[in-house]
Amino acid sequence: MNYFRYVIINIIGTLLRGFPLPCKTGLRIIGNPNRNSPVFLTCNFTVTVERVKKALQGMDAYLLVANSKGDNVWCSATGGHFTNHSVISVIKTSGIEELVDHRNVVLPQLAATGIQERIIRKKTGWKAIWGPVYAKDIPEFVENHFDKTPEMRQVEFPLTQRLEMAIMWAFPFSIIASLLVLPFKPTLFFPLNIIIWGWSLFLFIAFPLYSKWYGRNKKTSGFSKCTVIFDLGFVPVVTWIIFMIILVAGSIAFHQFHIDFIIGWGITSLAVLLLISIDLMGSTPIYKSGLHEDRYLKVILNSDKCKGAASCEAVCPKNCFDVKQGRSASIPRLDECVQCGACIVQCPFDALYFESPKGEILTPESIREYKLNLIGKRLVKVNKQ
Repeated sequence: MNYFRYVIINIIGTLLRGFPLPCKTGLRIIGNPNRNSPVFLTCNFTVTVERVKKALQGMDAYLLVANSKGDNVWCSATGGHFTNHSVISVIKTSGIEELVDHRNVVLPQLAATGIQERIIRKKTGWKAIWGPVYAKDIPEFVENHFDKTPEMRQVEFPLTQRLEMAIMWAFPFSIIASLLVLPFKPTLFFPLNIIIWGWSLFLFIAFPLYSKWYGRNKKTSGFSKCTVIFDLGFVPVVTWIIFMIILVAGSIAFHQFHIDFIIGWGITSLAVLLLISIDLMGSTPIYKSGLHEDRYLKVILNSDKCKGAASCEAVCPKNCFDVKQGRSASIPRLDECVQCGACIVQCPFDALYFESPKGEILTPESIREYKLNLIGKRLVKVNKQ
């Protein structure tokens, strides 16, 4: 594996995480696979492909790269860019069917919001197996005979991911801010970038400290909706107040106190804080986006329809479900649900659906057919296969 290429792609992908970074679709050969070697499939977001290849290093396997328009797995599947057609197309055109005797393909679990296992089987004859959430767990997943532990199914938000998201926000904002101030007042370049990078790093690194103040299931109306879009918790607000106190105290101590200076930097720092915190929950894998209207929907289980297939348990990124063999499923951790809809999409008996606080029903058919656009509305129609 070319580690220099891997590092460069990860750096570029982190700096430009908010933009598509597509790579060529098709078949990748890992090691020296034979006709019994496993087949994995992922999206064509370049960073994801490189990380999956790294996780497969040392194995003999085939990797199919399907079209997701250059977006990552979860965003592209939820937004209707990583679909049944993406998977069917790469299976049929890559030549993989001539290379292996089996018909099993491992799909990324977070694609379960947009890809239906039974449609893939019906259209191609291939059985889709849901792999782990994170590529790093693939070796253990293979050693476990393609069986996932609960930990492999669950999304997390560790420090490395939080740093990536901080950089994703800070980099483009710092570029825009620099272009605006350098031609007119270059002396603002360094302090402004310090504020942008400082706030961004603080918001994400300190996220576990203040995330408990988020009311994920709290209904909002009127002005309070602003607190959903600008996801400011108690800690960031208090930190901004402390910053202002230090700014005032420092300017007084150095005999540089000017009310215009204090107001200017106070407004600037608050504006940066608000910009970086826009839909902060949506920048995490553990909270529903504040911009999505369906953040208040509740997953309902119809026990009469449930036959214990356990598809819901296999794809839930928050481990909300428990399914005992031969019995109906239960949702003991429903309060952890992020309303991704993966369980509803995959249930073969349509035993799950969304219900709004007003009692409105969002059917499984609607969830499968209409995906979410960037502001969380189900307007993106996916063609039926």
